[in-house]
Amino acid sequence: MAGSDEQRLYSRQLYVLGGGARRLAEASVLVSGLRGTGAQVAAALVLAGTGCVVLHDSGAARTADRAHQFLLGENDVGRNRAEVSQQALAELNPHVVVATHTGELSEAFLASFQVVVLTESPLEEQLCIGDFCHARGICFIVANTKGLAGQLFCDFGEHFVVEDPAEGDPVCAAVQHISQGNPGVVTCMGTEDSRGHLFCDGDLVTFSGVEGMTELNDQKPIPVRVLDAFRLEIGDTSSFSPYRCGGLVLQERLPQVHSYKSLHQALADPKIQVASAEELPRSHSLHAAFQALHAFCRERGCLPRPRAQADAERVLELARSLRTRQGLLDENVVRAFASVSAGDLCPMVAIVGAMAAQEALKAITGKFLPLDQWLYFDALECLELEGAMQLTEEDCAPRGTRYDGQIAVFGTTFQEQLGHQKYLVVGAGAIGCELLKNFAMMGLAAGPGGDLTVIDMDTVALSNLHRQLLYRSSDISKPKSVVAAAAMQRMNPDVRVTAHQNQMGPATESLYGDDFFQRLNGVTSALDSLEARAYLENRCLHCLTPLLDSGTEGPRGNVLAMVPFLTKPLEPAGAPEDGTFPFCTLRYFPRTIQHTLQWARDEFEGLFQLPAEHVNRFMKDPAFLEQLPAGKALEVLEQVQKSLQERPQNWQDCVHWAHRHWQSRYHDAIVQLLHTFPPEHETSPGVPFWTGDRSCPHPLRFNPDNNTHLQYILATAHLFAQAHKVPPCSDQAAIQTILRSTVLPPFQPQEELNIPLTEEQEEVHSPEGIPVPSDHGRLVKLTQDLVQKKQELLEGEEVQVPLMEPIHFEKDNDIHVDFITAASNLRAENYGIPPADWLMSKRIAGRIVPAIITTTVAVAGLACLEVYKLVWGCQDLKCYRNSNLCLSDCLLLRIQPLPPTTYWYGGREWSCWDRLEMQAVSADGQEMTVQEVLDWLQRTYGWTVTMLLHGYTVIYDKEEDEEIWARQQAQRLSENLEDARERRRLELLYVCEGEDAEASNSRPPLLCSLP
Repeated sequence: MAGSDEQRLYSRQLYVLGGGARRLAEASVLVSGLRGTGAQVAAALVLAGTGCVVLHDSGAARTADRAHQFLLGENDVGRNRAEVSQQALAELNPHVVVATHTGELSEAFLASFQVVVLTESPLEEQLCIGDFCHARGICFIVANTKGLAGQLFCDFGEHFVVEDPAEGDPVCAAVQHISQGNPGVVTCMGTEDSRGHLFCDGDLVTFSGVEGMTELNDQKPIPVRVLDAFRLEIGDTSSFSPYRCGGLVLQERLPQVHSYKSLHQALADPKIQVASAEELPRSHSLHAAFQALHAFCRERGCLPRPRAQADAERVLELARSLRTRQGLLDENVVRAFASVSAGDLCPMVAIVGAMAAQEALKAITGKFLPLDQWLYFDALECLELEGAMQLTEEDCAPRGTRYDGQIAVFGTTFQEQLGHQKYLVVGAGAIGCELLKNFAMMGLAAGPGGDLTVIDMDTVALSNLHRQLLYRSSDISKPKSVVAAAAMQRMNPDVRVTAHQNQMGPATESLYGDDFFQRLNGVTSALDSLEARAYLENRCLHCLTPLLDSGTEGPRGNVLAMVPFLTKPLEPAGAPEDGTFPFCTLRYFPRTIQHTLQWARDEFEGLFQLPAEHVNRFMKDPAFLEQLPAGKALEVLEQVQKSLQERPQNWQDCVHWAHRHWQSRYHDAIVQLLHTFPPEHETSPGVPFWTGDRSCPHPLRFNPDNNTHLQYILATAHLFAQAHKVPPCSDQAAIQTILRSTVLPPFQPQEELNIPLTEEQEEVHSPEGIPVPSDHGRLVKLTQDLVQKKQELLEGEEVQVPLMEPIHFEKDNDIHVDFITAASNLRAENYGIPPADWLMSKRIAGRIVPAIITTTVAVAGLACLEVYKLVWGCQDLKCYRNSNLCLSDCLLLRIQPLPPTTYWYGGREWSCWDRLEMQAVSADGQEMTVQEVLDWLQRTYGWTVTMLLHGYTVIYDKEEDEEIWARQQAQRLSENLEDARERRRLELLYVCEGEDAEASNSRPPLLCSLP
């Protein structure tokens, strides 16, 4: 049952690309042009598992290529770019064939490819190859990056089939009722969060598992009309049987056929995709600018010189001569574009290359709608930085260094400033790897005084390799931060990088305190935990440190900039859905596979984690029994007793236990439920019990030849053996022999067993439905028996301590996922719920966030564009951008961040960034007393403070009696505060005369620096 090697390696990507990902291994893609953009396209395709990637380039690597082509080493300069890139790319993924071609792109050669990607290609070559690909039905992509602008074009032929145009799984809802009528009305509820459905008008749906109105189960897809969040209108159901209970309604996504123009046609009559209509004129101007640039290169044989006004004006003349019919030409955009078009920036090639690679993946997999047909992207706002427009040709002239492409845009002084930076990267996962790669190319912290710290507590795992660029299979189980830092230094030996294997949080504040953050020029967050991201945001807010926060989910990503005093602080992210469901639903009335998977997760914890933890505490801690809460004591002790009684002696015992547990869960429990509530049971006369959101189950009969039954026994016995430290066995034939020879006693259901139907009833019943007794005598007797059993164990044999091994669920452990998948699907079979395969079960039970290399590359590139602005010291809000990316639709929205919020206090306006700062040092060099602080506030701001607090600790309160507040005034500021002396900086809150003490968020905090 365990997933294949492909599923384990590409699992996060498979959740993004779906079934179409299977086509990747058979695909062949040509990437022409192995400078920055081409290298990024090729790397993403190799990491994604494309079957064959052929690299084409006839040019030799130059020193300046090393600022944006991350595959090149120092010794590769002068060698063919494709050939030196081939070895580095082949190391990224041994499952992909990476070949090279340095000759002409003949028609015979091109005909063998499914996708052709051109970068750094003259327009004449693009037109010629584009015509050939269009005629042959070969998907054709052009990706160009020039300075601070990028261009993307797609032509997937006249008959391209999009198998699945949308993100994620098809929408599904649990049916609660279906009316008989014309039209019929379906009442339903979302499957994952018990909220409304997510269908839209016109969606096609099918039904399954409907009882009563079974005619719907066999129907072809039918359209729906949305009435509200819980009701859908379907076709005529008036002649159908009455609905009884159960059923799922599932969205059906049908393939779409799309037609595209050739490059020749699309060049003259461009169809440009934009995030908003306001962007269209700018994109049309860039469309003309790129054509004019091609004309300039034909005319002069080179790109415009950086910051050469005459060259920029010539490009503008050529753009004017094109006489585009799409409106007026924005001449300032064309001039700005031309003035830095000779530049090469790693963040830009990352963004454009990632988007081009995603389009290539669409061409192969048929997943998501392709770009239709042009996209333009620019970051020309970087030229509006104070002083940037005044840069001269001399400032931006080549120096013969690896950074010449960056100097062409920002000048040599800025390059030196990049080298001096002190930055922190928190997280060395997918985004973190891309940030570090970009920083190495940019030369961040690669000069005197520079310092880059990377923090990550995790180790490299197999599932990381398809999207985390800096890791190889030989790095599995090694610390991410250490491996990433070493890889970064191989890319650029001048970078001063330090790796820390720590977690960023309250527990490590002694390492990463105020002094640490205040010396930084900036922080980049590459964390996947909302809690950790919120903590980091608060630390940067407190220490006035710029922060760039990045995140991705599948094909979507975002970058948020937080600049002290300039932007609004980042909003705390909403709490994620916790995936919890009512206990009664999970235990007796599941309706969806999400319910059965959560039930299986609870089973895992209840069988293999909690019992072992309780037994170990019982054996080790003499005070364990006294520490148990009164309401849970009996339940826990019974669990301990059961675990000790069931201790296996060998593997065969584990198989027998797994068999008995299978029988208990999938046969006996269902028989008992149906005995208490038979299929014909009525809640009240004429109102059936099994209706609406209650589906009537049926018991299963064990069959050792049934694959799901056998896989359950294998996984369960293995985990039970591990928990009890018994060597496991994987001989299926031997296990089947054991199972066939086992006869379990017939089950006799209990009479008048009270099964709870509500949350309130659940709280006063045991998991088996038996009322929890309050018999103190039973608890005493059980305690005595267990104490005696413990004594016998300690005296009678060699006891390993701890006695058992608690097993915590790990989403990347195949045995764990095997158990969850089998346990959930058996439960689903009980209730007539469609099963989930191994990969889907892993995603839902492991709460895995889908991820793909293209999104992380683009997001890291967008973040690094904002780093340029921070390094420049930009204090102009209109230059910064928050970015939202959606690669499934090839959309990129960049907007100006909001300014900080303000409020009035003490007769003046304050920003949310403002704070009162004082050196809390007396004239004698000692720490100030509380009275001295009060005097300072009175003297400086004219405020009479009546209460002073540090967190929840009251330092001074004038409402106390005179003796107490006099003593408070005389004490040193940190005298009664734990760890205050180690912090050396206190953040205090205060309440002034006539104020409400509860309004603590409407005044600037007081920061006191201690001696």
